[in-house]
Amino acid sequence: MVGPPHSNTITGWREWVSLPGVDVPWIKAKLDTGARTSSLHAFDIEEIGTAGAPAVRFGVHPWQNTDLDAVVVECPIHDRRSVRSSSGHIEERIVVLMQLVLLGRSVTAEVTLTNRDVMGFRMLIGREALRQGFVVDSARSFLGGRAPKRIRRRNRGR
Repeated sequence: MVGPPHSNTITGWREWVSLPGVDVPWIKAKLDTGARTSSLHAFDIEEIGTAGAPAVRFGVHPWQNTDLDAVVVECPIHDRRSVRSSSGHIEERIVVLMQLVLLGRSVTAEVTLTNRDVMGFRMLIGREALRQGFVVDSARSFLGGRAPKRIRRRNRGR
């Protein structure tokens, strides 16, 4: 029996992505099949809104080691989750829905908000987002291309 045509997009273990709904045109992300939910570096997280319409306001630093081009975002709270960090600590995090563009394909992802200052990447893309048609080739990087050189210079991380 022959199944449906292969529709998965091959990605590297790290890729440049964009978050068009929050005005972040470039952010370097690690694609992590070991993580269920995606995660974004956020600071000054403040719950706003009402009990019937909870929302959150937070800042995003898209570049490593600098606060250039910081963006303030407001969006509805989708959920709250207890998440075990890579260091083994359990933290309750706010979850929001975000559009992300990876290798030219736009998908909706559940994204937890946390401080990733000490992490090598400002964003981590987990299995729930990747199962929307992506396969990770762990031996490759930046299959979607690299950000322009002027952008890469701003991102002083890995």
